[in-house]
Amino acid sequence: MAEFKEPEMKVTAQEMAEARLPLRYRDYCAHLLIPLNKCRHRTMYMPWKCEEERHAYEKCEYEDFMRRSKILAKINEDKNTIARRGLVSKQMTRGFGTTLATRVNSLHSLSEDEQMMKDMVARFARETVQPLVSKMDEEELMDPSVIKGLFEAGLMGVETPADFGGAEASFTSAILVIEELAKIDASVSVLCDVHNTLVNTVFRTYGSKEIQEKYLPQLATDKLGCFCLSEAASGSDAFALQTRAVKDGDHYVINGSKMWITNSAEADVFLVFANVDPSKGYKGITCFVVERDMGVVIAKKEKKLGIRASSTCQLSFDDVRVPASNILGEVGKGYKIAIEILNEGRIGIAAQMLGIAQGAVDVAMPYLFQRKQFGSFIGDFQAMQHQYAQIAVDIEAARLLTYNAARLKEEGKPFVKEAAMAKLYASQVAERASSKAVEWMGGVGFTREVPVEKFYRDCKIGAIYEGTSNIQLQTIAKILSKEYRD
Repeated sequence: MAEFKEPEMKVTAQEMAEARLPLRYRDYCAHLLIPLNKCRHRTMYMPWKCEEERHAYEKCEYEDFMRRSKILAKINEDKNTIARRGLVSKQMTRGFGTTLATRVNSLHSLSEDEQMMKDMVARFARETVQPLVSKMDEEELMDPSVIKGLFEAGLMGVETPADFGGAEASFTSAILVIEELAKIDASVSVLCDVHNTLVNTVFRTYGSKEIQEKYLPQLATDKLGCFCLSEAASGSDAFALQTRAVKDGDHYVINGSKMWITNSAEADVFLVFANVDPSKGYKGITCFVVERDMGVVIAKKEKKLGIRASSTCQLSFDDVRVPASNILGEVGKGYKIAIEILNEGRIGIAAQMLGIAQGAVDVAMPYLFQRKQFGSFIGDFQAMQHQYAQIAVDIEAARLLTYNAARLKEEGKPFVKEAAMAKLYASQVAERASSKAVEWMGGVGFTREVPVEKFYRDCKIGAIYEGTSNIQLQTIAKILSKEYRD
């Protein structure tokens, strides 16, 4: 194999910005303070720790390139024969060089981008979030430096296109971000989750070009968003909402109130669902983009059992004037936005619960092999071994359900049932795992000296928000009955 003689590229921050390199690479590489080299076969930049690592990677890249070239040549030589033999489908052989035969990977297989994102977020959570967790929980207040850090790390526009300042990563990357943050603090995790899987997704999916150009860069760099659907009389029955929006020239005037709104104390951008024509029932519900300075009033901040640093507030809208151009999607189609986005959001909550479960176990397990009773580590007693073995099985099952739902969503396949299953089961596992973690640590686990009691408090919300457990069961049953009835 011929040796590659590529010159090393010293890339400045300005050059990276001019090249519109996604924030995740800029921040990650700047954080590591190591030179960047352009990868031969990929249009992205990778950090190398040494020349040996670079050459090893180039060798692997070359061998992978040659292997794929041979497969492609074989495919083009006799497409129909290959398809008949089952090596690739006929759909895969359409077009020249667009798709290659590949092996099916496990759900734990992550792309390089996804693994890099996961590692970077884990480091951010340990170094930036963890020192502030106890203080934020006690004060029931999100530290501004954490929110600023999330934006600077490129974690508030995970799927947002690079042209709008986002990381332009996969949906699974967003799920990994939520999971890793939840291993340290569920409050920070849900702040990031709602902003990414609900708010940003609504703008990307339903926003006009003008709305996207105006708000997506803000949401990726410094403006926090929130999703305003729930009201006093409309929780699980979300379409019973009473907030009204009345047309007045080229504006709509919104009156009403919202409850249980995550991120609302710190948010600058509010997605507000209001009914423009109650006579049409839920078909009058419309989604509006409302800015804080248009007149949104934070009426009351709730004091909660868990996720205390995450703001959950009541909002009041009194004659709030919103330009008609700030309608997201179409008039009367807000109900479709709510349904579709909450289905996706449930995967995010499943990831949060998964992170809580893993975080609690990660704290408790070392203690089992530090504390001795009756001359043995408590982790060596068979009864204890059976407990943590079972919890490990539960967490792995929850992870696979969550990752599977995320991949189905990415592939454009039906995922509503799988999302409901993931959220339902992950919330149950989070409760079991955090409860056991408290028990394993005994009296110490019951105190605030260690974070397992916080994981225990934080996990309960998983059975409530973005669709209660009963709603998830109803969703699963509805889809199953249709599958078997048809």
